[in-house]
Amino acid sequence: MEPMGIIAFLIVGAIAGWLAGKFSKGKGFGLFGNIIVGVIGAVIGGFTFDLLGIAVNGLIGSIVMATVGAGILLFALGLIKK
Repeated sequence: MEPMGIIAFLIVGAIAGWLAGKFSKGKGFGLFGNIIVGVIGAVIGGFTFDLLGIAVNGLIGSIVMATVGAGILLFALGLIKK
């Protein structure tokens, strides 16, 4: 992966983690927490969207996919934490 691709991936991860934090808890997790949640969410979202046969194109599609995946991650962690 190119350096600019990695930077774009981290930016998408940070945005997705922040959005998922806003939707689930009402606040973010800090920059590094948002990136971690967003990157893991991108993997989960990519797997989920692939299973459902949903194609994602472009930056906005990537952010949506990663946010959905991060939301699934946070929901699962909330269930485990209880």
